[in-house]
Amino acid sequence: MAKELTPRSENYSQWYNDLVTKADLAENSAVRGSMVIKPYGYAIWEKMQQVLDGMFKETGHQNAYFPLFIPKSFFSKEASHVEGFAKECAVVTHYRLKADEKLGIIVDPDAKLEEELIVRPTSETIIWDTYRRWVQSYRDLPILINQWANVVRWEMRTRLFLRTAEFLWQEGHTAHATEREAIAEAEQMLRVYATFAREYMAMPVLTGVKSPNERFAGAVETYCIEALMQDGKALQAGTSHFLGQNFAKAFDVKFVNKENTQEYVWATSWGVSTRLIGALIMAHSDDNGLVLPPRLAPIQVVIVPIFKKEEEFAAITERVQEVMKELRKRGITVKYDDRDTHKPGFKFAEWEMKGVPVRLAIGPRDLEKGTVEVARRDTLEKETLQFIHIAEKIEHLLEKIQENIYQKAFDYREQNTFKADNWEDFKTKIEAGGFVLAHWDGTTETEIRIKEETKATIRVIADNIAPETGKCVYSGNESKRRVVFAKAY
Repeated sequence: MAKELTPRSENYSQWYNDLVTKADLAENSAVRGSMVIKPYGYAIWEKMQQVLDGMFKETGHQNAYFPLFIPKSFFSKEASHVEGFAKECAVVTHYRLKADEKLGIIVDPDAKLEEELIVRPTSETIIWDTYRRWVQSYRDLPILINQWANVVRWEMRTRLFLRTAEFLWQEGHTAHATEREAIAEAEQMLRVYATFAREYMAMPVLTGVKSPNERFAGAVETYCIEALMQDGKALQAGTSHFLGQNFAKAFDVKFVNKENTQEYVWATSWGVSTRLIGALIMAHSDDNGLVLPPRLAPIQVVIVPIFKKEEEFAAITERVQEVMKELRKRGITVKYDDRDTHKPGFKFAEWEMKGVPVRLAIGPRDLEKGTVEVARRDTLEKETLQFIHIAEKIEHLLEKIQENIYQKAFDYREQNTFKADNWEDFKTKIEAGGFVLAHWDGTTETEIRIKEETKATIRVIADNIAPETGKCVYSGNESKRRVVFAKAY
């Protein structure tokens, strides 16, 4: 099976591109910067959706849907918001095509829109225009809405899953009667994302807030989860924003409070996207292909029969049906790869590339001995187990694999987190990769200069790093705490 990957150590970027393609996750489309998510890649996204959607509903949220097209005038109502997205917006100017004898199909010049429409880069504006009609009294609050949708951001440099012109995501938009409730909501959703990343993606993340320069456009505070990939670069995996009353004021969303006076609503928004699939790949996978945490693997167990004669295949299949029944009772997804068009060696390599956590191989001798060969994707270890209670053993093994994948990623992050106390040391460590904990004087000017000189940004002001006084690594001015710097995707 000719599916070798470029080694990570040789060219990490090419390794990633090879893996996305060869694991059959996605491919580039005819539209520049846009991707086709293939069935296996989409199956991973569906698993993510299913888990996250349940977590959102457990915290009181409901799903809704808002328009893809947003009037251009909406973006002018919140100045910092439009400034943050202006360079990435796709604009619809006409609503009709027509045939031309010489030129073929052309845009009909007589079908120009009175007001241009922006293809949704994010939905704050259209949603807050809607909320104005939904909110009159404190009795109408809170509004806890989530939307599963696609968005368009006209990126110049793209990479499958990590940065594309169009991508899939969820975006939560909530409205509250008090500042305290809104902040509590933003913090709650950060915890939801962190729990999902750690317990399902097996990806250790730092939590905290963004610096003012890195905040979402229009936010008062941006909370984030930040992960470290295997090449030493950081990846922002999810954000939750406290929007204050900025959008309520921009769209005149007021309510009558319990004291019978009018005030503006308080807001949050929060989201994660198909970028999580890129994070999943880069956090765990190896030179043999994908390594998927069992809780997000579309197929958790694959069974490959090894036989030469039809009667052997029939006997193996009978035994496999029993195993599959027991595994499915335990909620384990299993596939029997009984294709007669490919040899076992090809199948082993294919499922290894696709990151299936556990592979079982059963041949005639296994039937005689009552055994089965079990291969783990995370460690590539194999062992022969007795068939008795095999479903229970596999269930326990899947949990061990989930834990091991997390621990490996956690250990990598710990081994690649460094402190820097002077500018030369900082530059050396940033260039080598990893999280660098350094003092910062709190000014945007210093933050921008550090980025210009090293391409490193403040990834997160982490809530697990205690305040400590020191000197800013760049300016030498007083600093109240260390923040997390890194180069990032």
